[in-house]
Amino acid sequence: MPTLVPNVVTIPVPGGKLIEEHIGVPSSGTSAVSIAHMHAPAGWTEPFQTPEFTEYTVVLQGLVTVECEGVVHECHAGQAIVTQPGERIRYGVGPQGAEYFAICLPAFAPDLVHRED
Repeated sequence: MPTLVPNVVTIPVPGGKLIEEHIGVPSSGTSAVSIAHMHAPAGWTEPFQTPEFTEYTVVLQGLVTVECEGVVHECHAGQAIVTQPGERIRYGVGPQGAEYFAICLPAFAPDLVHRED
């Protein structure tokens, strides 16, 4: 039977990024996958992380950068990028900010992301 998820869960992040989670543990109780709409301000970046999940990032507007092994990959509006579990990565956005969807398998969870301090 279909399950309606009537409300998005808004998760504020340091640095002004806003996460609107549509599917995932906080929003729908789903641990198999998370789907979130991200809004990141100009120049936003986060610490390096080594997640235990695959992340699919689909950029709607702006530029998302993913740094891995000293290489910065640029993902522009209309493009997507996939990161694998166990990769040490750091996400950021360009000078215009970015709007994108992040899909994580299994679902994003704070204990699975392993962010560096």
